[in-house]
Amino acid sequence: MTRPSRYSCEETFERLDDYLDRSLNEEELRLVRAHLDLCEVCAREYRFEASLIEQIRGKLRRIAMPEDLRAKVHEALARAAGEDRAR
Repeated sequence: MTRPSRYSCEETFERLDDYLDRSLNEEELRLVRAHLDLCEVCAREYRFEASLIEQIRGKLRRIAMPEDLRAKVHEALARAAGEDRAR
């Protein structure tokens, strides 16, 4: 199968969330980045979504988490990490 040399707006938009999460492979990251460098419409959407995510993260950092919930989250993360290593 031939690899694409560039993404369309639709292909970029479909991958934007994963791009923001840095969960694309290197080639996909390159193609999205290249499209964003050329397309102001998609770049504007990217900036909006990135700004929104940053604002939400900022607000979440200021919310105090109850200690019992913090302990449960840490336990769940440790369990999940152990399950991933067992695979």
